[in-house]
Amino acid sequence: MKKYFLGLIAFTLLIVSCKTENKEAKKDLATTDSIPRYEPNWESIKKNYKDPEWFNNQKFGIFIHWGAYSVPAFGSEWYPRQMYMDTATFTAQLNLQKKGPNATFLHHKKKYGDQKNFGYKDFIPMFKAEKFDAKNWIDLFKKSGAKYVVPVADHHDGFAMYKSNTTRWNSVEMGPKRDVLGELFKEGRAQGLIMGASSHYAFNWSFYNKKDKFDTTDPEYADLYSPKGKDINEPVSEEFKKMWWDRTVDLIDNYQPDILWFDFYLDIPDYADVRPKIAAYYYNKGIEWNKEVVLQDKNFSHEAFPEGTVVYDLERGKLPGIRKLPWQTDTSIGKNSWSHVTDWKSKTANQLVDDLVDIVSKNGNLLLNVGPKADGTIPDDQAKILLQIGEWLQVNGEAIYDTKYWNTFGEGPTEVKKGHHSEGDNKDFTGQDIRFTKKGNKLYAIMMAWPKNGEVTIESLGKNSEYAKGIKIENVTLLGSKKDIVYKQAEKGLSITNLGDKSGEFAHTLEITLSE
Repeated sequence: MKKYFLGLIAFTLLIVSCKTENKEAKKDLATTDSIPRYEPNWESIKKNYKDPEWFNNQKFGIFIHWGAYSVPAFGSEWYPRQMYMDTATFTAQLNLQKKGPNATFLHHKKKYGDQKNFGYKDFIPMFKAEKFDAKNWIDLFKKSGAKYVVPVADHHDGFAMYKSNTTRWNSVEMGPKRDVLGELFKEGRAQGLIMGASSHYAFNWSFYNKKDKFDTTDPEYADLYSPKGKDINEPVSEEFKKMWWDRTVDLIDNYQPDILWFDFYLDIPDYADVRPKIAAYYYNKGIEWNKEVVLQDKNFSHEAFPEGTVVYDLERGKLPGIRKLPWQTDTSIGKNSWSHVTDWKSKTANQLVDDLVDIVSKNGNLLLNVGPKADGTIPDDQAKILLQIGEWLQVNGEAIYDTKYWNTFGEGPTEVKKGHHSEGDNKDFTGQDIRFTKKGNKLYAIMMAWPKNGEVTIESLGKNSEYAKGIKIENVTLLGSKKDIVYKQAEKGLSITNLGDKSGEFAHTLEITLSE
């Protein structure tokens, strides 16, 4: 009898449990059904999309340009394009830039021989990546203070740096014989970094010059050099767009990137039909993966992706003022290249910290590129710069991470040029240039250089300033310093006559505590 009652109790508990599980299952299903699904049109995407706040909070990421173009280490990552420019050089927009053979064409012919016999494809077996160690890279990026990493998955050259199911030209079947992207994703995520991937493959259609005297017209290699013919103005074919789609979807499905970054050529009219489709596909995948994902594009010549449907990205350029929607600058440590070249010229850590501060004060993020050598090592000069940035962030990071823009981005005499590829027109910042960020009741005034005589007056915080209305200052400290700061808020500004000793060699942060 006792066994009978125990069995009856067990059966009753099982029935209750099943009903509870069914109720929870229905609840989960209802929750899933209530989440907006993106349709492949801009109306649906604009209605349902919201920029993920997590991205805006990260502020600093690392970009990686590494591929078979790192083997010749000459010119730039556009070596595979320029090695076939025998009579003229054309811009990315296919406009004539310069008549006569490109310097890379002459270099290649002299060092490697005729482009018919030794083409770009022949660098791939030489790309061995024998010293590549994903852990060493991620360790370095963590020390730099970066919060996300975006390796190049597909560059214009057509060689995939991951295990592709759509092309034989990939790093698992050829070259390194390793899943470079996969190894970085695994290690980066294990160390708590956000992992993204960039796709530059759309430009592969027009990247290579097609002439019979080159190997680029050999049909055996059309899946690397693209199926485009010799006409430079030939529209992107439906065949190639399908290749692009299949390749991009394969990348999304198999690596689930938190960030997907697209290069400029996807913005041309030929790709207009696939842009809302890929955005909807990726955003729907994010829902499926139960995470907010970020799609980035340059809107290079026009608003190819309508504002509010992607995170806007500026190549080698910044904005002159605050943009209320999140945005990003991508630039390289190298002044003259994104990939490793033997005559690489680095910016200074001071310049890059100033860029980071200026960008963050205007509600942006900085994606900073490194160019590893073909063997998989990151050159010492680049590593040193990353570590210097990391040391600065250890002291000043609270004025960068998880901050918001203030009533004004800053003050000072140095103006910032607007737009893509404008960084070369910018001047160095001075001690009178100040940038602001805010977090809770803390306002950060970041001096871009140490002011003369250790004295500074911040006009934006004067009692008569339109930006400081209703603000009451309780305390001022210099991050990295233990010295008490004596300050005075007058009509014309917040004045400090003795900042004490510098806490570093780069930008310096005043933490200003405001009354709640």
